[in-house]
Amino acid sequence: MSGFVPGPEQQSLLKASGQQVGISICYEDVFSLEVLDALPQASILVNATNNAWYGDSFAPHQHLQISRSRALETERPLVRATTNGISAFVDYKGRIQSQTAQFEQATLTADIQPRQGATPYVIAKRWPVFMLMLLMLLSWFYYHRKTDSI
Repeated sequence: MSGFVPGPEQQSLLKASGQQVGISICYEDVFSLEVLDALPQASILVNATNNAWYGDSFAPHQHLQISRSRALETERPLVRATTNGISAFVDYKGRIQSQTAQFEQATLTADIQPRQGATPYVIAKRWPVFMLMLLMLLSWFYYHRKTDSI
């Protein structure tokens, strides 16, 4: 462990078959900003994970749903490879094209259509949510101040 050093903060994307690939490892895809770092350059998303520690719980299914959310909000196809969870191919609309069963060894193949461009979420990230929260907070202060003065 003492020989490990972190890589550079900014790294170029991996290329596969001429396409730039945005890769997330394990639970990184839960944090949407981690995935957004690869966009809009990435034309395909890949999530590689080990779901063994989840056991026979709802967590592998939930993790797949989270991965599907990343595909939907970025409008990028997603290749999800797990050690014993649920591997899947997800299209740019977040729909599962094909998937494996949990705890079964399987090979999964599918055609992937790379995509370009940027969705409003990719462009704005979380700023609209922050602005809405600020507006709600300011409205609450305004209403609270107005009712206290009556």
